[in-house]
Amino acid sequence: MRHPESARHGVEAADHAFVPTRSAALARIAAVRPDAYAATRNAIDGAVTRLSPYITHGLVTLPEVLAEVASRHPMPLHHRFVQELGWREFFRHVWARRGDAILQSLHQGPLPDEAYARDMPDDIRCAATGVPVVDEAVRELAATGWLHNHARLWLASYVVHLRKLHWRTGADWMLAQLIDGDLASNHLSWQWVAGTGSHKPYLFNAGNVARHAPAPWHSRGSVVDTSYEALEALAATDRRVAPGRGGPSVDAPALHALPPREAGFSQPWPDAVTGRDVWLVHPWSLRPPPADRPAGTVVIGLALHEWHGNRPWTARRWQFAAGAMATLTRERWHASRDEVATALRQARSVQAESDPHAEPALSTLARTRPAPRLFGEVDRPCPSFSSWWTQVTRGMASLRQLPGLAPPA
Repeated sequence: MRHPESARHGVEAADHAFVPTRSAALARIAAVRPDAYAATRNAIDGAVTRLSPYITHGLVTLPEVLAEVASRHPMPLHHRFVQELGWREFFRHVWARRGDAILQSLHQGPLPDEAYARDMPDDIRCAATGVPVVDEAVRELAATGWLHNHARLWLASYVVHLRKLHWRTGADWMLAQLIDGDLASNHLSWQWVAGTGSHKPYLFNAGNVARHAPAPWHSRGSVVDTSYEALEALAATDRRVAPGRGGPSVDAPALHALPPREAGFSQPWPDAVTGRDVWLVHPWSLRPPPADRPAGTVVIGLALHEWHGNRPWTARRWQFAAGAMATLTRERWHASRDEVATALRQARSVQAESDPHAEPALSTLARTRPAPRLFGEVDRPCPSFSSWWTQVTRGMASLRQLPGLAPPA
């Protein structure tokens, strides 16, 4: 969905590899061309960064991204690239204030919730709908674990408004496939498309696809080759388009609640931390620990049963997260929260960087520090990105005034 930071600035369009290292992330940042991004970000082959896996998993932070890009390409505060980075923090703002309510419709969309089906049809899972834009998106998702933001919007709109699948069904399905899956960005974007988190549903037609996608995606003669008026009328009724009749063109990736054996995880080993200061590296904070940690701090990689039991990952995502974790520490634990807590009782101190995906379990194991923010906190809930943006940039005239970029006092 809205993953503006997941774009391809200067990276070859055929480069689908996400190397799980901080150096790879920094190389992608160095290739960013913000003006090209602003001009072409809606095109499937546009100048997008493909940074989202690195940001979601904490190999780099939003302040680092913007600081590095702005050092090479000065830009105004309200540049489109800066605003698109802001969407991630806006979605975190909503998640922080609404909590698990983001997993339910924030308000009614075109139809009541009960009008939508709850089981993802096989023809969508397997790229066999017969609608080229949909099938191309599902094939790319299965092959790479990543999709351009515009493709995410098209796929979600088809699923919700034409096939009448509940947005939560589609959001859960897509989150499980993504290598960059962020719960707030993904689920709130699906709500934006569905019209349960926005003023109106997001709709698209074949003409929109033809303007922004290469020929294999074009969908002339399909169910989306119609007017926006016809699509609006369809979205407002319980009528749904028929499933595809072709055979499957992809196998849906398998999901795994456990890390792969070759990732090198083991049960907690108390002797490794006895009497030591510990920094916990977890799947959403995969960069070196802070410089102000105590000397001799032991770095432990952590994956909890509780984090992945209900939201399993593809092998590709496990390999990415485990690969990045392996560059930081040789000691990696996979166990329950209680088993880890027992082992950590022997430590002198335990710290970690907080992330909402890891809570509340993480804060029971460690003294957590907040992750670096690019924009400031907003005291009151903001129902829309525009109201949030107005609040976080009020009184500012340049990027240097953003809290994440401002020089230390």
